[in-house]
Amino acid sequence: MKFFKIFFSIIAVLAVIIIGGSFFLPKSYSVNRTIAILAPDSIIYKNIADYHEFYKWNAWSKMDPKAKITITGTVAQPGHLYQWSGEKSGTGQMLINKVEVNKMVDMELKFIKPMESIADTRFDIEKDGNGNKVTWTMSGESKGIINKWFGLFMDKMIGKDFEDGLKSLKEKSEKEI
Repeated sequence: MKFFKIFFSIIAVLAVIIIGGSFFLPKSYSVNRTIAILAPDSIIYKNIADYHEFYKWNAWSKMDPKAKITITGTVAQPGHLYQWSGEKSGTGQMLINKVEVNKMVDMELKFIKPMESIADTRFDIEKDGNGNKVTWTMSGESKGIINKWFGLFMDKMIGKDFEDGLKSLKEKSEKEI
């Protein structure tokens, strides 16, 4: 009897911490990484805004090479769509919302399975010496208790994938000069 009383007290305290703590957590998250690439902005832009090229360097396609990929719409234009479904990568899609040729690509990233969420993903390309600086940013709202807690760890969860992806983008872009 005493064991159950202690056990349920611990469960109650944890519930209060998790639920109560969520009221003090940020309502949004943002993760970004930047890399310098010694290649023309037009090559970098093509490798980002053309999902046929994006597939070749992004970290997640390398993690789940057996995922089914569908690419539709006009390349590098709003409406260009990249959909995936894989055992490791789940199910989701990226849709180009807005572009500034050779400067910026803004996408809606929608995860469908295993957990639904939507994020704004953006690539900014800026002149930097003999090359360009590319910044990859993902941001979104943290709705609900669980998503607010996840938001705290987004940088740790996907930051490394951004770094790996940007390194691959750099290698691919610099080889195309």
